[in-house]
Amino acid sequence: MAHRPRKRFGQHFLHDARVIAGILRAMDPRPGQTVVEIGPGLGALTLPLLERLGELHVVELDRDLVPALAARTVGKGRLHIHQADATRFDFRPLAPPGARIRVVGNLPYNVSTPLLFHLLDQLDAIEDLHLMLQKEVVQRMAATPGGRDYGRLSVMVQWRCRVEPLFHVGPGAFRPPPRVTSTVVRLVPHPAAPFEVHDPRLFAQVVAAAFSQRRKTLRNALAALAGETAIRGAGLDPGARPEQVPPAGFARLANRLAARTAPGG
Repeated sequence: MAHRPRKRFGQHFLHDARVIAGILRAMDPRPGQTVVEIGPGLGALTLPLLERLGELHVVELDRDLVPALAARTVGKGRLHIHQADATRFDFRPLAPPGARIRVVGNLPYNVSTPLLFHLLDQLDAIEDLHLMLQKEVVQRMAATPGGRDYGRLSVMVQWRCRVEPLFHVGPGAFRPPPRVTSTVVRLVPHPAAPFEVHDPRLFAQVVAAAFSQRRKTLRNALAALAGETAIRGAGLDPGARPEQVPPAGFARLANRLAARTAPGG
């Protein structure tokens, strides 16, 4: 009996051969690379990946999909199935000594943002990511200051990665069709950080507080963390709204706060 997509897992199974070919062209996986697919589902992308690579890791939450996936890939190569929640999965041990993994996947819309943040925390083990996400999520990731799409996700992703939206995917490429358009995006970790962040946790806290109420000025949104003197000292206007501040501006402010709270600061 065919597996019925489960709403609680946010399952929309990719089946469009042109989209699959587009992802493979963009990613260009090569034998010898360690690739991890998140959410393989029914294996539409898994099989061609396995044929190209000879060996592949997949992380699948739905235990009922695992037997069918294992059966479909018999004789196709070495498939390592990790039945786990990708938002809690430790990807680092999959990286070979002296190398990093490549991540690919059609991310469930209902967990895409927490999963992105989880992956960002493990970038030391990741070479690049090719992800299918809701179009609006990719727009937010790639947004520049001044627009309504620019926000916390933009700042936190751009601090760590180069964001390259690649192509859009219509609902008909999936079963069942979602009610939204998707976008395939490439994320490449920066070889060197574009700006300095002294305390990553404090930086994340400042960014989250700034965008928690977008209509507020920096003065009001950050009142619990920073006074006007600290905001001005970072070269920012306390009367500005958070969407006007570039990622490096938040970093300057967080660094000033970190210096103030450091021993001897």
